[in-house]
Amino acid sequence: MKYTEEHEWLKPEKDIVIVGITEHAAEQLGDLVFVELPNKDLEVKKDQEIVVIESVKAASDILAPLDGVITEINDKIVDDPSIVNSDPLGEGWFFKMKLNNPSELDKLLDKEEYDKLTS
Repeated sequence: MKYTEEHEWLKPEKDIVIVGITEHAAEQLGDLVFVELPNKDLEVKKDQEIVVIESVKAASDILAPLDGVITEINDKIVDDPSIVNSDPLGEGWFFKMKLNNPSELDKLLDKEEYDKLTS
């Protein structure tokens, strides 16, 4: 898995990456009460605001981690945002995307680098 400084994780699966927020981000936000996901087939640019989340503490935007196209969204978390809190690295994923340039994953943080960032 790879990580961004904005507390997102990316898990490559063949030519697609699954994207969600880290446990650290989920803890900082508190209980999520609302999630708005991007449309499938949306072409996104790195750092574009594409997800809106609201928690009992705050509202936040999730940015596109890299350039690509949204291939799938996780409707389950729209219906039940608490899944993100209970399983942020599993069932609480936000969307899947096909990257325009998969080699850009190499520029993201690995687990050790991300842990240093959050400690």
